[in-house]
Amino acid sequence: MAKSMTGFGRASIEENGRAFVIEIKSVNHRYLDVNIKLPRNLVSLEDKIRKTIGEKIVRGKVDVFITQSIYNKQDAAANFNSAIGDEYFKCLQEIRDRYNVRDDISVSLIARFPEVITLEQKEEDLEHIWTILNGPLREAINLLVDMREKEGLKLKQDILIRCDNIKDLVVKVATKAPLVVEEYKEKLYKRLNDLLNEVTIDENRLAMEVAVFADKANIDEEIVRLNSHIVQMKDTLEMNEAIGRKLDFIVQEMNRETNTIGSKANDLELTNWVLNIKNEIEKIREQIQNLE
Repeated sequence: MAKSMTGFGRASIEENGRAFVIEIKSVNHRYLDVNIKLPRNLVSLEDKIRKTIGEKIVRGKVDVFITQSIYNKQDAAANFNSAIGDEYFKCLQEIRDRYNVRDDISVSLIARFPEVITLEQKEEDLEHIWTILNGPLREAINLLVDMREKEGLKLKQDILIRCDNIKDLVVKVATKAPLVVEEYKEKLYKRLNDLLNEVTIDENRLAMEVAVFADKANIDEEIVRLNSHIVQMKDTLEMNEAIGRKLDFIVQEMNRETNTIGSKANDLELTNWVLNIKNEIEKIREQIQNLE
């Protein structure tokens, strides 16, 4: 199936006090290039995200943006360091007794001292987070792929139209090519008559010259190969796999055969048709750059 490399997908989820928003966009690229931006505490999930994307996407530059909001934070715990608290309390008592000052030692006072109460961050349960994240990630990927398929269908239709245009032009070229030899023979005969006047023309020599010209101008093989490439392109567009690189190769071969036909063309009308074929091939090449 023809798929474009341009697309966008977005999905979100909220569960257990967490909310995730996933956005994925892709553009043209020679290979699969995945760039992932996600919260630091989820970095270890990057490999799983990359593999999940690779299941559905073969080519393109893919940017993934994952944002996280935590509404009910339950992954931290406060710890009381009794040893340090005891030392602070002893120091306060010593100050009180030494200077005979009013005793205003309180819980809030001791709690404010460094390291008496520390906040410990609990380790993230990444497997649980992945079970939450996996669903919307696949949803965003599917939306992206759906957009790429719709765009790919439009590109396919345009390419098929241009293939038919090329085929029509090739028919004209194939029909005209044999007539060019006859026209050359008539022009050569007239030119010789004008130059030689009453001198008898050597028919064998004339036939030899025409035969040499016909051999040099023969484009039968190129026509056959060009028609074959058109069939290959249409067949490839129906394949259910990544086809961009294969189509790019076929276009190169089509362009090669067309150039050869152009170099052998000894007729203005043929040359114009060849230029039209090259124009259609170039438009196909531009469209193929967008296909996966």
